[in-house]
Amino acid sequence: MTATAGLSTSPSIVLHPSAIGTAGKPWGVDEFNLWRETREKQRCYFTDIVPQIEALREESLFEVIQYGTLPFISKNCEDVADTDTSGSPSFPLFAVRTRDWSDSKPNVFITGGVHGYETSGVEGALLFLRSRAEHYSDHFNILVIPCVSPWGYERIQRWNAKGVDPNRSFNPEGEIVKGRSFNPEAATEESAALISFLKSGIGTRKKNEEGELDWICHLDLHETTDTDETEFRPAKNARDGMAIDSDKGEIPDGFYLVQDETSPMPEWFTAMIESVRKVTHIAPSDADGKLIGEVVSQEGVIEIPNKKSLGLCAGVTNAPYRTTTEVYPDSKKATCTPEQCNQAQVACIEGALDYIIANGMKE
Repeated sequence: MTATAGLSTSPSIVLHPSAIGTAGKPWGVDEFNLWRETREKQRCYFTDIVPQIEALREESLFEVIQYGTLPFISKNCEDVADTDTSGSPSFPLFAVRTRDWSDSKPNVFITGGVHGYETSGVEGALLFLRSRAEHYSDHFNILVIPCVSPWGYERIQRWNAKGVDPNRSFNPEGEIVKGRSFNPEAATEESAALISFLKSGIGTRKKNEEGELDWICHLDLHETTDTDETEFRPAKNARDGMAIDSDKGEIPDGFYLVQDETSPMPEWFTAMIESVRKVTHIAPSDADGKLIGEVVSQEGVIEIPNKKSLGLCAGVTNAPYRTTTEVYPDSKKATCTPEQCNQAQVACIEGALDYIIANGMKE
């Protein structure tokens, strides 16, 4: 199957990752090479995404910044100055911010494509920039990174080219708890570039006591897909030498949010859920009152440990208002077209920022 921009599709795989390596034995270099070589390129970052970002340069509202570069990876997992069919020697990493940042306005951070295969995270971030960023720039300084993981975007993969989950790589020193579904992984070029960029100050003097940029809100845009169970969980088990689990978990049918237990903000989460409800359906809890095996704290919201300790992108800032969104693009319901998935991401951002304008500025 060939994927196109704006569509979440199942990856076309030459070799299922669960068939790679020896059962019960973690992958070595040969297995990682085989995995990478059998992940087919199915869409193009340079034709699908980069032109949309470059078009924003023409808007007086935005400044487009290349904050890093991801080199292509050789068979021995080394960074190389190679080229693909685009003729580019590497993946340029882009951030878009509103111009004329003011220390009198709070800072908002939006990330998409940390998991490159989650299309509405990328397209939703770009749609927000085109359609709603101007309105909210009256109240906030806004920074958006639409596609953190271009390699994963092109190959419709959760991991980066080295077989590491970027959304577990933002705190490689975090504690690993056996049996927990959320555990930190090794640092990646994707996370290192983003962290370095944030530490640069983004051209503003408004910093916290640690000398880092102060944020009021961080929204990390994601999807939960059927392939999380059919491909990516078996891949993780094979990679880590874990027993192959034949029991598939239940994928929530609808939108939900991930709440950091150290910053619950229940009214804020309600505002986002109600905004999204106007666009698409909210995921109901399963028979055990959970979603993806996690405790539901309120309708459409799961609560997990501190996101920074888990290495999640949504824990990379000190923002008191922080969450990970989860759209379900594989739903058979009529309220979940690709366009509605993108719109749901934007609706969540709107609900989040409207609440902060009305309430958060006073807290």
